[in-house]
Amino acid sequence: MAVLKEIHSRHPKADVRFWCDTKFARQATSLLKAYDTSVPVQTIVSGKFRRYNHLTFMQQLLWPKLVLLNIRDSFLVVVGFVQSFFKLIMWRPDVVFTKGGYVCLPVGLAARVLRIPLVIHDSDAHPGLTNRVLSRWATSIATGAPLEYYTYPEAISRYVGIPISSDFHVFTHAERQVARQQWGIDQLRPLIVITGGGLGAKHINDVVAETLHELMKVGTVVLISGTLQYDELRALTPADDTRFQLHAFVSEGMASLLGAADVVVTRAGATTMLELAALSKPTIVIPNAKLTGGHQVKNAKVYQDADAVIVLNEESMLNQPGQLVMAINEVLNHHERSAAMASRFARFARPAAAKDMADMILAAKK
Repeated sequence: MAVLKEIHSRHPKADVRFWCDTKFARQATSLLKAYDTSVPVQTIVSGKFRRYNHLTFMQQLLWPKLVLLNIRDSFLVVVGFVQSFFKLIMWRPDVVFTKGGYVCLPVGLAARVLRIPLVIHDSDAHPGLTNRVLSRWATSIATGAPLEYYTYPEAISRYVGIPISSDFHVFTHAERQVARQQWGIDQLRPLIVITGGGLGAKHINDVVAETLHELMKVGTVVLISGTLQYDELRALTPADDTRFQLHAFVSEGMASLLGAADVVVTRAGATTMLELAALSKPTIVIPNAKLTGGHQVKNAKVYQDADAVIVLNEESMLNQPGQLVMAINEVLNHHERSAAMASRFARFARPAAAKDMADMILAAKK
């Protein structure tokens, strides 16, 4: 979104199309509607190569369902490649820009075959499989973390950070008051925002539901559950208590909600982390250790090593849900320590990332 805005500010007539997997189409459409209804959202068939960081290679090989899903999705990648190939022939864009999700693989391969310049951006500190494959043919590569975390060719690589909207900035006291009023939040109570991303994080949601009574004693809780578990949580949580709000997904106003918060609990998604850094927000991170390559754990470690965030182990938290309440109390009850932590977090923000990314995309145009 931030990159599209930057490109359109320079080239208002640029023809931009957003391609994604069907699983994310609804969220993508919602986000783009808030930005520019003229940008069409189109879906590409694709499959993912499932690998779990907590399982050995042999354990995964002996898991029949996993093997069958990977075989099926291999065919889906081929279908997505053919689909992308013909869509690119019909449209013939000047540049293809990919962000590293599994849907980018068939699109990037089709761009390579058609010799369309390919620019990739890798947000995570651990390069994903799709980006590692596409990097062989990329025109240029941008990274979200310093280049020392990657093995990409230095000649075509550049550390730009992660492009985020200018809405994510350090909020003044007055801006926080306005944001709280917009969201219907009590001005006098601490605000705790908990989010697991667009699709949610079941383990975090379950712990919040279990400890919600204690959390509401501490402050006002806003839980962004993701779409998959919303109905279940709606039935388990109060609908008429001013100390609690439940949202499936936030397409507009996420910056104001996070900016109003006193503490944020989140996964270690690369973009979310940089948005919170730009907000200079005290943050508790619960990385998903089971994801491919342990990339969320590695993302979290970058900030943990700088003493910029608090990191909770998910398995430990599941066994002792009170750890989440204790961590939140730790942040809220030690203002000077939390402010210093947030200040260190803010040093990772790179406000020129969207501009630098747009420069690379436009420079790749033949």
